[in-house]
Amino acid sequence: MDVLAEATKRREAGYPVISMAVGQPSHPAPKAALEAAQAALVHGRLGYTDALGTSSLRIAIAGHYRTRYGVEIDPQRVAVTTGSSAGFNLAFLALFDPGDCVAIARPGYPAYRNILAALGIDVIEVEADAQTGFTLTPESLSVAERKAGRRIDGVLLASPANPTGTVTGKAALRALADYCHDRDIAFISDEIYHGLTFAGEETTALCVTDEAVIINSFSKYYCMTGWRIGWMVLPECQVRAYERIAQSLYISPPELSQIAAQAALGAEAELDVYKASYAANRDLLLKRLPEMGLTIASPMDGAFYAYADVSRYTNDSMAFARRMLAEINVAATPGFDFDPVEGHRTMRFSYAGSEADIREALDRIARWLPRTD
Repeated sequence: MDVLAEATKRREAGYPVISMAVGQPSHPAPKAALEAAQAALVHGRLGYTDALGTSSLRIAIAGHYRTRYGVEIDPQRVAVTTGSSAGFNLAFLALFDPGDCVAIARPGYPAYRNILAALGIDVIEVEADAQTGFTLTPESLSVAERKAGRRIDGVLLASPANPTGTVTGKAALRALADYCHDRDIAFISDEIYHGLTFAGEETTALCVTDEAVIINSFSKYYCMTGWRIGWMVLPECQVRAYERIAQSLYISPPELSQIAAQAALGAEAELDVYKASYAANRDLLLKRLPEMGLTIASPMDGAFYAYADVSRYTNDSMAFARRMLAEINVAATPGFDFDPVEGHRTMRFSYAGSEADIREALDRIARWLPRTD
């Protein structure tokens, strides 16, 4: 976030900054979502909704699971949230007490670690590398428990994952869900990059268990980051607990965003055109980064990030990111944010921007990096 803040300052000062630092789609929200929001603003009757969202949006989200995954869920299990960030807060508050222990993958999204720590919940970061398929496995969790000398109370898995792009297939997801069920471990499945899978098997945890807490968002595939709207699918027995916490913390998700989100659920044809542009950017990074000596460090099967090994040029990814921004006005995220142990030699490059920006950024980097041949 420090790099992002500095990039914003430089852009406001007139520098030609290209940001590959955040997962911010360059495309607008779907046309249907914008039209629905505009119509709602004309009548202006916007206010509080039920804490878990409007019934029409919850029904539409249940329909989305039926159409996309062939999974039937009761709309009453759906909780609409103020972005996926609110979903993580609700899940951590509902499932864990201070002193409990939650396992996450390393490298992984840093907000998991930070929110859990703020709530007094201990975190075990489990290395996810080529040996584990860059994901969590029952074996890696067992090893982590033994090393920590304590029981794991919760497991949080993202698929597709940030920053690695890992897509955890159905069989691996089932094995993880079964492991958690057998040990009475809470299982949270972060699915906010669903719809942005380029290789591998995109599977919702609902296909393998009814006990997981599912978190998703309209931010990424639906290009609605600023609308701050997401959702959860909850085990039936947990719905009331989440509702009570949501009532106290947020009152309700914004009605305007809920109206737009419901319209967005029918915009897959438009959104898949956007996805094709990410796929073209992905192909470009897969070719250009290794040519520049920046080895791809993990799968790029989903989401819109390349996680690259920069150790050919630096052993300090934060300093490298600052220099790159200051000298060529290209922003990327140091790997240390995602991996406190090995991240000093990795960087994350987002390819959610326009193809023209991605090409220009790569050209600048290629001219800037010292020749090593």
